[in-house]
Amino acid sequence: MKKLKIILEMIKFKHTIFALPFAFLGAVLGSLLMTGGWPSIAEWIWITLAMVGARSAAMSLNRLIDANIDKDNPRTASRAIPAGLISRVETVGFIIFSFALLFFSAYQLNMLAVYLLPLTVFFLVFYSYTKRFTWACHIFLGITIGLAPLGGWVGATGSLTTWVPYVLFIAVALWTAGFDVIYATQDTKYDKKVKLHSIPSRFGIGKALLLAKVFHIVSFIAMVVLFFITPLGWIYLIGVLIAGGLMAYEHSLVSPQDLSKVNVAFFTMNGIISLVMLAFTIGDLLLWTT
Repeated sequence: MKKLKIILEMIKFKHTIFALPFAFLGAVLGSLLMTGGWPSIAEWIWITLAMVGARSAAMSLNRLIDANIDKDNPRTASRAIPAGLISRVETVGFIIFSFALLFFSAYQLNMLAVYLLPLTVFFLVFYSYTKRFTWACHIFLGITIGLAPLGGWVGATGSLTTWVPYVLFIAVALWTAGFDVIYATQDTKYDKKVKLHSIPSRFGIGKALLLAKVFHIVSFIAMVVLFFITPLGWIYLIGVLIAGGLMAYEHSLVSPQDLSKVNVAFFTMNGIISLVMLAFTIGDLLLWTT
């Protein structure tokens, strides 16, 4: 149990809150649009377990793949693997368990979820390597997290025959890419020193923060588009406006001259944004179906 606690802390398990609400949003919206009903209890359970398995595998892989990099970075040297709190073998065991949970959960949902597993696993593994060769690594992370609402949609409907889930995918992918760029500003000097690729290390902190704003503006636009192409109503739109305001506030917390509040912008604001989007979407759909 002590080792498990260390692993869960290592992968920031509590930050599953970033992606899980969007998986639920995709599941609920897809189910109501495609079948006219809410996801079943079984679908809720298996979608949740699939998401937990996917994120746990991805984060554990990231920590394992980056262990040597983390060891030499003062900001990350205290992480569990470089600090010797958990072994690589133990981490691999947890990764295998996490992938097994993802696979089993997908099999309990539908065959499209199963067929899409290779693509999902590819991005879960691949994104951790991208900062070794491209500054677009943040976009690859966005794509990976953006699979959450697509996965929720597929889990509840077994189909991807409308543009709606792809618009939701764009919204989540660029929202993620934006806040990851902000987070990466902390390591700009180190990334340049060891020749790791990121938008801040390639273009500088000022331009990186500007590009993060662009990502978030396009993400906000995609959320608004959903209002026009689905039966979602004014309650949802209010949630989008709140989320947009929170993203604007997130950017107000950081500047090229002051990065002291990056963790507040990254962890607190983004957790709130995902919960706001889920709550207001569910509230709108409850009104729509009653």
